Amino acid sequence: MSSIKIRIRSVIYFEGITDDELEYIIENSILQTFSAGEVIFLEGNPAEGLWIVEAGRVKIFKLNPEGTEHILHLLGPGKTFNDIGALDGGNNPANATALSAEVRVWLVPSDIITQVLTQNPQVALNVIRLLAMRVRSLVSQIEDLALYSVIVRLARFLLKQVDDPSLSGPGVTRTAIAAYLNTTPQTISVALRELEAVGAIEFDRHQIAIIDEDKLQSIALL
Repeated sequence: MSSIKIRIRSVIYFEGITDDELEYIIENSILQTFSAGEVIFLEGNPAEGLWIVEAGRVKIFKLNPEGTEHILHLLGPGKTFNDIGALDGGNNPANATALSAEVRVWLVPSDIITQVLTQNPQVALNVIRLLAMRVRSLVSQIEDLALYSVIVRLARFLLKQVDDPSLSGPGVTRTAIAAYLNTTPQTISVALRELEAVGAIEFDRHQIAIIDEDKLQSIALL
């Protein structure tokens, strides 16, 4: 159980919890394993609790009426998901699927989260802080989709990869990037060639390398 202890200690939600509260969470958490493409949960089903990624990559996404996928979040080790469902007692607001070959996630049941929240004001403040960060992130994502071209959005995504390992690694293919940026894999390939042509990046089928970060930031309008 040492792995879940490390993960919980690193999650903003649980900063400031007591040793007894930590043990209570650990004793009631469940480790689950999924293969690439396997559904973790579906939108609209009752939320079971808060999920913490132990290993691999997870995508959180919604489908439009035509069945086209839009990825809301790409998540790696240490990241949490289904925060809203875990906290409001409602249904899952989106779908979650394993993106990489082997995904291990911990489920902290909603009633366990509620119990700790009612006992520890610091954890309650942490929840408010993290949910505010989530809202800022979604606002920024909506702004990018509404206001900027694909090449600008891709440049911003590549710069974010430097600081957030969850946005790269196993399972984060061009198809996944396209679904995250609300475009097509073909358009992503064209944009990558344009960024390479101006000397901002180099890429092959498996890897994208930033060659000139200043130039990429200029293209990203940052």
